[in-house]
Amino acid sequence: MPDTALEQLKREGRIVVVGASLAGLRAAETLREKGFAGSLTMIGDEPYEPYDRPPLSKQVLLGRAAAEHTALPRRRAIDADWRLGVRATGLDMAARRVRLADGGEVPYDRLLIATGVRARPWPNPAEAELDGVLTLRSRNDGAALARRLADGPRRVLVIGAGFTGSEIASACRERGLDVTVAERGDAPLVGALGGVIGAVAAELQREHGVDLRTGVMVTGLEGDSTGRVRAAHLSDGSTVEAEVVVVSLGAQRNTEWLTGSGLGAGPRGIACDAGCRAFDIRGIVTDDIYVAGDVARSPHPLFGYQFLSLEHWGNAVSQAETAAHNMLSESTDRRPHIWVPAFWSSQFGVNIKSVGVPSMGTEILISQGSRAERRFTGVYGYQGRVIGAVTFDNARWLQFYQRLIETTAPFPPEFPTVDRRPDGLKPLPADFPDPSVPTHGPTITLSGYSPADRRMTFTPAGH
Repeated sequence: MPDTALEQLKREGRIVVVGASLAGLRAAETLREKGFAGSLTMIGDEPYEPYDRPPLSKQVLLGRAAAEHTALPRRRAIDADWRLGVRATGLDMAARRVRLADGGEVPYDRLLIATGVRARPWPNPAEAELDGVLTLRSRNDGAALARRLADGPRRVLVIGAGFTGSEIASACRERGLDVTVAERGDAPLVGALGGVIGAVAAELQREHGVDLRTGVMVTGLEGDSTGRVRAAHLSDGSTVEAEVVVVSLGAQRNTEWLTGSGLGAGPRGIACDAGCRAFDIRGIVTDDIYVAGDVARSPHPLFGYQFLSLEHWGNAVSQAETAAHNMLSESTDRRPHIWVPAFWSSQFGVNIKSVGVPSMGTEILISQGSRAERRFTGVYGYQGRVIGAVTFDNARWLQFYQRLIETTAPFPPEFPTVDRRPDGLKPLPADFPDPSVPTHGPTITLSGYSPADRRMTFTPAGH
């Protein structure tokens, strides 16, 4: 009996993964696990094999782990041809080839794009080049910032109070360093969790000695005669002297290399269907190109089939596994990627965890615990249903709320089995900023319905 095309692909096909990080590695492992015996090429622009990013803003900055010791654990051998330290620079969809910065080309039968995001740089190039102005995304970034903090600078300025900026500020305070945080929004974390929770985060930072400046923009950075950063000028007329400035203005999706390829890629990411297959610029799904991780924009059935871009660790793993499964499956055996977004952060002694899409919420109900005690659960509602939840040191309830999200339970929820709430407690406006006004560091971006729609609905803050 002759081989099917799928059996031939599994036995002798060529699969190329662009993006040698978490999503790329987990996809490669899943491909081998599911019987792919052909050639596997891993392309990565960094010279390192896949490593874990969350420790960079936590243990590495505290000096408890070295940046070079953050390699991701391997689930299995993947027998791949690693092309590390070389960027992908182009894609020829007709010839099925990926072009590389070193002039080489890699042919494929199936392609997975998992190029992720990079830190948004300081917008003034000359100021960005000042010694002491840093970002935090890569392993090299983590090592460089850890060295600066270990040197004991007199003051660190963090520009942007999203999750990464807040974690950096927390590490500075734990190291005993003076730190100023400048945020154009009304509070830290406001773009991701709204003003009600942002107010709690602001109190937490100030109680831990952070000089938190909200509602301000950094208008310029100033260097000394040797080219080292010495001060920042703020929109309220004040000046902050600092020896280290960390720019934490959110992320940019790594899609520029796909310009002109015909793929549905742009500043918001690469549009794909629920099975992780990429769309072309006409909105027609491809059958040989898949997308996973932070760079993907995929429709989610739990959230009205809106396209979501998720900068979440767990989403990258789940989406990569789904993409790998679908690459090797007949259409009848393919499955959708419907992972419920989940996120966590550790800062100022508090574990913050969330599920769902809090940023879609218009209302929030504090259903357990107390904001004053920094131990509580907040539930977000949207159009009469539970859409998300966040906990501060109260994560045992998250699975309960995940089930409510998955079953589109009504909001405000009924609580026959959980903590009794004080009589008369009502939902509050969740107080998210106007989406047309940029804030720093959302971890979830809603980006409309049509993969061919290139209008931007969200642009992180430029200063």
